Amino acid sequence: MWELHSDDTGAHTDFKEKMTYGDYLQLELLLDSQKRLSDHHDEMLFIVIHQVSELWLKLMIHEIEAATVAIQKEEYQSAFKMLARVSKIQSQIIQSWDVLSTLTPAEYMEFRNFLGNASGFQSYQYRLVEFVLGYKTPHIVKIYEKNPILHKRLKTAFEAPGLYDVSIQTLSKQGFSINEYVLNRDFSKKYEQDPTVADAWLEVYRNKDTYWDLYQLAEKLVDIEDWFQQWRFRHMKTVERIIGHKIGTGGTSGVGYLKSVLDHYFFPELWEIRTKL
Repeated sequence: MWELHSDDTGAHTDFKEKMTYGDYLQLELLLDSQKRLSDHHDEMLFIVIHQVSELWLKLMIHEIEAATVAIQKEEYQSAFKMLARVSKIQSQIIQSWDVLSTLTPAEYMEFRNFLGNASGFQSYQYRLVEFVLGYKTPHIVKIYEKNPILHKRLKTAFEAPGLYDVSIQTLSKQGFSINEYVLNRDFSKKYEQDPTVADAWLEVYRNKDTYWDLYQLAEKLVDIEDWFQQWRFRHMKTVERIIGHKIGTGGTSGVGYLKSVLDHYFFPELWEIRTKL
């Protein structure tokens, strides 16, 4: 979607100050960033899929961080719009696995050795998504200690309250009794389930008309987690389809590792209470 304006002769006028579509989007830089290391045709697919996914991750982080601030300010409608956008972004990333699945095992093996130790496991933006959602893993921050810029970015998100943390704080602001050690915990630590949080969300769901904003917030969080789990599953099945149970290029157990994270929850109480309703 790009608006162009015509003069009386029907010719398109220049963009503001002669800026073109390519200038604005820096297309020369963007489209020159697909550097194949082999001469295999399908390596282009592999590169583009992962680059596009990184762009979507960048937008997800942008939206989640802004939504977190909005929730802290009790600007719920703005936050809901941003979180709904995150879910739509996730649907796009999930569909990218369908495109990558057109790569057969035989085709991938023709250029896999050129990747060296490069692996999606090393995606710092994926880890940032985990951090801003509230899932903290300290060893990830240490990996980037030799890169001051990335390390600072990750460390800031690592130590800050995540999306779920501020959502729990909102429960307290709305009058629910939440354990103090949950509200004032060290946000760099992995979140552990808490019964007072579960009780609060259960009350919200049982009285959704009274707590309509909290109810909407909860459902937006569940949407994000649902899509995240679907993304993880499609990732695991795509890897299994292409390389089976081989060790990943980054040294991980590949499919085994991807299966191990399928049962992880960012917002555990929101799933737990469904059985109790």
